[in-house]
Amino acid sequence: MVMIESAQDAPDTQKAFAVDGVTLVIDGNAILSDVSLDFPEGEVVALVGHNGSGKSSLLKILARQLTPTTGSVAYAGRDVWRYHGHEFPRSVAYLPQDLGTGSDMTIRELVACGRYPWHGALGRFSAVDREKVEGAIAATHIDKFADRMVGTLSGGERQRAWIAMLIAQDARCLLLDEPTAALDIAHQIEVLSLVRRLARENGRSVVIVLHDINMAARFCDRIHALKGGRLVASGTPAQILVPELLYTIYGIKMEVISAPHLPHPLAYAC
Repeated sequence: MVMIESAQDAPDTQKAFAVDGVTLVIDGNAILSDVSLDFPEGEVVALVGHNGSGKSSLLKILARQLTPTTGSVAYAGRDVWRYHGHEFPRSVAYLPQDLGTGSDMTIRELVACGRYPWHGALGRFSAVDREKVEGAIAATHIDKFADRMVGTLSGGERQRAWIAMLIAQDARCLLLDEPTAALDIAHQIEVLSLVRRLARENGRSVVIVLHDINMAARFCDRIHALKGGRLVASGTPAQILVPELLYTIYGIKMEVISAPHLPHPLAYAC
């Protein structure tokens, strides 16, 4: 495993999540094996790797959607399973890959669902809730079609609506599982630019699963790479985008070229 300038090597760095010795075994198959890594507070951190490398499973563990077989996960220095009631979802918002629901709702109704951890199913929707919803809609620039049905939106617009729901949740950490899947390159850049801007403007921590290493390098502060359920590399984009590490991560020969106006190179398969 290659750890370069890891958050674990910087004792003064505040951690959003800390993963220690996490193993996940399902039906006798090791999905994750002894994974230990940190996610610094206020950073956008990418999880990358080939299909089946364990990226989404690790994100689900951070989101408390899966329980690890062994090991521990802490958020803000506290074991994630020691948060009670709505404590955890008030701090951490999770966007899964499968977004099949919500098509028959308006955008404003969908975004309002983000306020559930604050008032519950039977709680009264307050002026503060309405303010958070409208603020999230404005922050994601979907004001002009806020009353349209979600099912009528383009892929990029739909992703912005779901991200708005997470913002309305008022969480300090966002967990995003392949939010650019099935989007064309223009909408990928649109969505990832939005995620990075929201993180920068509000000091949010973001953990995002991505397939495209160049997109991860462009929009993320740090990259953690998994292969076969194990952490194989961790560092800044410039440190990860070198041929030797890319071969370790993806198992194919890759080269890099310098890119004008970018602080890191671009990778391509040979």
